[in-house]
Amino acid sequence: MGIREQFASLDAVNLNLGGGTGLVMGIVLGLIMFGIALNIKAQTLKDVFVKPKSILTGVILQWIGLPLVTFILIMIFNKMLTPMVCLGMILVACCPGGNISNFMSTFAKGNIELSVSMTAVATVAAPVITPLNFWLWGNLYLQFAGRAGELTIPQLVIPFWDIFNTVFMILGIPIVLGMLFNHYFPKAAQKITKPFSIFSIVVFIAMVLGMFIPNWQLFVKYIVFIFFLVLIHNACAFGTGFGGATLMKLPKKDRRSVTIEVGIQNSGLGLTLLLNTAIFKPEIWNNPETGIMYGGMLFVTAWWGIWHIISGLTLASIFRAKKLPEETA
Repeated sequence: MGIREQFASLDAVNLNLGGGTGLVMGIVLGLIMFGIALNIKAQTLKDVFVKPKSILTGVILQWIGLPLVTFILIMIFNKMLTPMVCLGMILVACCPGGNISNFMSTFAKGNIELSVSMTAVATVAAPVITPLNFWLWGNLYLQFAGRAGELTIPQLVIPFWDIFNTVFMILGIPIVLGMLFNHYFPKAAQKITKPFSIFSIVVFIAMVLGMFIPNWQLFVKYIVFIFFLVLIHNACAFGTGFGGATLMKLPKKDRRSVTIEVGIQNSGLGLTLLLNTAIFKPEIWNNPETGIMYGGMLFVTAWWGIWHIISGLTLASIFRAKKLPEETA
């Protein structure tokens, strides 16, 4: 069996995620974003935007650079991949920065204000940017796949309003509530920020493990197929952040944060979107009669949620071990 056939076998696989998984994920992500917002102050955003070069670089790399690099990567390995696996890669690349990137940026001794600001900007814009990017790059890929006779879907129809509502409810509202709490109850926010952040990270990891354990045998069976693909994709994401930040000659502290922000994607949001039947209608996206099964999308997105924790912490440890210029002065 060739590599492409092995990836094709993923599409027909249904992950055992249980009923209500999407709702639980949405609640957990909402709690995490509320915790992140406790660190966001108007002054923090103002300080970063006074010198906007770093945040503009980071946002452009995240919104344009990563989807573009992902598309190029898909074109390079197209003969080995299936359309659903490719769409999974595009979906991950179109999600905003990951919910543990701020913790990793702090651990890496990066610019935490820049990291938090990038997370805030990407999150606030996600209800618009995520569906727009997925529609743009997804259809661009499907046009290519259609010409190659690989897929019967002529166009990727994105229920923009459904995605907007989902992303806004999960990310937008918690961010606003967290910032308001920080503004009106600063002392309380200061006391609960650290324990809440630890709590949210533990809950997030528990959620990922809760999804992983029931599907352990499936992951063991297919992990060889998906492991190296996600590893390469994630490495390209980190490379996009670091390469772009270096090219723009950002301070080394800022490079660390931009690298982590671009390489840590909110794959939990991607899974939440995939599990929303109003967005990915089962009669279209998971229907054996039409031959369109999106198991490959689920596998790519789910493994990203596990792998980027490992790779992110590893990279943050490497950054932390290397002293910054101001530390050696």
